[in-house]
Amino acid sequence: MRFLIVGDVVGRPGRRILQEKLPYLRKTHAVDAVIVNGENAAAGLGITPQVCEEILDMGVDVITSGNHIWDKKEILEYIAHQPRLLRPLNYPEGVPGQGGLLLETRGIPWAVISLNGRVFMNSLDCPFRRVEEHIAGIPGNTKVVIVDFHAEATSEKIAMAWYLDGKVSCLVGTHTHVPTADEQLFPRGMAYISDIGMTGAHNSIIGVEVKQILHRFLTQMPVKNIVAKENLFLNGVLVDVDNGSGKAKGIQRISVQ
Repeated sequence: MRFLIVGDVVGRPGRRILQEKLPYLRKTHAVDAVIVNGENAAAGLGITPQVCEEILDMGVDVITSGNHIWDKKEILEYIAHQPRLLRPLNYPEGVPGQGGLLLETRGIPWAVISLNGRVFMNSLDCPFRRVEEHIAGIPGNTKVVIVDFHAEATSEKIAMAWYLDGKVSCLVGTHTHVPTADEQLFPRGMAYISDIGMTGAHNSIIGVEVKQILHRFLTQMPVKNIVAKENLFLNGVLVDVDNGSGKAKGIQRISVQ
């Protein structure tokens, strides 16, 4: 299978370029399934039911998320009934929604997991133990497993990569909005990259108007985040996985303007 995994979609500009470029990328690269991180897709923070449906209607198979999943209160009820929108797996028991999903494409079963880091982030359940427990419950015939690890620290992402190599097909990092150049195949067949970047306005500071963020750094005063609109890019990766073994065969960064 070939997966297109798209980096954090930021606001309406990010949704716009996703809608414009997704059909082209699907056709040009013969993509079988699309995974999108959408936790910043509504006005730059959080996601709403309407925005979620808009992204799914573009042909996206699963929307993963991260630390901003609860920023829009209306998502609380919606996520309980929309399995294709994932919240991080390592929230405590009883939290609405789910952190993993089983799917099937062209008769091939596959799984996707949304996971959140803890270093410099919220103190959630241990992502290492929770993801291992979850993987143990995936049916044996499902060899293809994709993980979105939404984390701040590169060290935590790389540690998770070594922990999961041989257990999953692919681990991509999200959250920093800055793509890294360390895409690789690990020794036991797992594709990895520390961060797949951002889909939105790149004339910005990680998706937000430059003036606003500079003011915050210079004055240490709170400012309203205003989503930037100029110089749109779609960042992500293409990942090829062997259907039988679940091992990755390749990973390629993409950046489309």
